[in-house]
Amino acid sequence: MAFLLAGLTFVVVAIVLAAVILLAGGQRQQTLIRRLEAIEKGARRGHESLELKLVRDELLSDVPVLHRLLVRWSWSVRLREFVAQAGLRVKPGKLVLLSAVLSLSLYLVLQHFFHNPVISALGALGAAFGPLTFVTIKRSRRLKDFERNFPEAIDLLGRAVRAGHSFTTGLEMIAHELPEPVAGEFRTAFDEQNFGLPLKDTLLNLAERVPIVDVQFFVTALLIQKETGGNLAEILDKLSHVIRDRFRILREVRTRTAQGRLTAGILIALPPFMLVALRMLNPGYIQLLFDDPWGPYMLATAATLQVIGSIALWKIVHIEV
Repeated sequence: MAFLLAGLTFVVVAIVLAAVILLAGGQRQQTLIRRLEAIEKGARRGHESLELKLVRDELLSDVPVLHRLLVRWSWSVRLREFVAQAGLRVKPGKLVLLSAVLSLSLYLVLQHFFHNPVISALGALGAAFGPLTFVTIKRSRRLKDFERNFPEAIDLLGRAVRAGHSFTTGLEMIAHELPEPVAGEFRTAFDEQNFGLPLKDTLLNLAERVPIVDVQFFVTALLIQKETGGNLAEILDKLSHVIRDRFRILREVRTRTAQGRLTAGILIALPPFMLVALRMLNPGYIQLLFDDPWGPYMLATAATLQVIGSIALWKIVHIEV
């Protein structure tokens, strides 16, 4: 019995040690990957040679054929950065496959019910952009959350510098005390500094990961201060004040354009609402668009014009500050 107990204890301890070793190895591997990515961005920024513009040897998909196909296209790198800015850990290949499956499935379903290739193609095209639309919404929300908490991060960094802490220590304090996604982005910047990456490349990497105007102001101000000197704490305080004033002006603009945005929303929703309402209240009146050979083409033209008009209206009522 004692021998069996000793054997079980040995097995349990061996399993625990193996799990710890594997987890530590995985963390070291992720740390190494982040360090290589940061160094490569700095190198690619400093040298615009053709070799440095090539896509990195990183799996864009778990499917080898799709990975080789995506590597040949330059937009796959931009798609990977776009997904990363949304805070999603999804490979571009999986996103492309999901879009293809949704598009093909909806095409077959619509073709089975309507027996019209135009309607089926339009539905399949809309389904193909479904995953990308979801990523776009997630990215927009994440960037808005970052922008909302960014002035607090600048204030905290200014207080840390004024208290005598180094700039790197201020980055670490932001990573520990502020919520996501601000904490995650500044944690990455802090790790890059610990890896030995120059401050300029660290800040430029931050501006690339978070493509908003406030971060560009922040990076530009810090780079100028590094080259010319000056009171860093005062610069950060003024920058935070400017960002907060911009938010105040943006809220005033949204208040004054509320009526215009409501009108735009009604105009955009009115045509599809009327089509569905007539289809339910008087099917014979609207059935001609589906029975006549030219009907689907007219619907496709109307849908295209509706999309163009919606984009134009949305651009008019959304004023950037």
